[in-house]
Amino acid sequence: MPVMPPRPYILVVNGRKVRQPVFVISAPHSGADLLARALKRTPGFHFTIGQPAVLSVVYAFARNPSIQQGRGEAAATVMRDAFAQAWQVTAHACLTCLPACRQARATSTGGTCVDEREITRYGDASPELMYCAEALVDAFPDARLVQIIRDGRDVVAAMLADPESLAWFKRGVANVETEFPNPFFGVETDADLAAWPKLSAAGKCAMRWRGTVHKMARLRSSLSADQLTTFRYEQVIREPQAAATALSDFVGAPVDRIEVPTRQTAGSWRRALAPVQRSEVEKVAGQQLRRVGYGD
Repeated sequence: MPVMPPRPYILVVNGRKVRQPVFVISAPHSGADLLARALKRTPGFHFTIGQPAVLSVVYAFARNPSIQQGRGEAAATVMRDAFAQAWQVTAHACLTCLPACRQARATSTGGTCVDEREITRYGDASPELMYCAEALVDAFPDARLVQIIRDGRDVVAAMLADPESLAWFKRGVANVETEFPNPFFGVETDADLAAWPKLSAAGKCAMRWRGTVHKMARLRSSLSADQLTTFRYEQVIREPQAAATALSDFVGAPVDRIEVPTRQTAGSWRRALAPVQRSEVEKVAGQQLRRVGYGD
């Protein structure tokens, strides 16, 4: 008697079946907020950023990838349970999400960020979600993943100016020795592990960015064009309407526009990074910078 394949799991939240959820993934400070804000303001979308139920799982999986190895279905179940809680529309849920989620709302009025009756699609852009991409696809086989890449030198400059990003490198927080390889920090080889203690903050930021480039490449090779698309930050801020159209086509929903704050620029690393920092970034990630088109 032939073995029947398992029936796909259908998650129901707020009385709606979760179909083709959209997840935005990227390295830190790479423009995920631009796409997330546009999707959060798209009619019918309930889009979250940093719900506690999701963050606890994401950080656990991101910083300890070994706990997922060989446990694909279990990891997928944990992800589904996290989003089943995060996507519930309640005033309490809106109060516990990250400030970035509340700031992305179309209006600053109180109450929930979306009318439960109007929800047709779900999505999320929580920090470090990239490191759970495989579990997301296992949990939601029809998921749409949107990744955005930015010049690694600008990413390093932005991370150096962000205390939260730098906090991950503190002694006792960076678990590169107990968790190896460590995609979260971009420590993938014995040479990376040996170099890590000697790197400055700029070098460690560059290694994190380099690791996300490798992660993006692996995802592109494993997922179809219907499942994954890639945006370039510099093109998004230069041609936001074209980016909105492309995003609409990919997710199958009318994304009206992508708002680009005036402070969002490309090439700020030239002013922000000292020569010694530029040199270290080049040493750590120069090959990857050129490989993805940032060679000037």
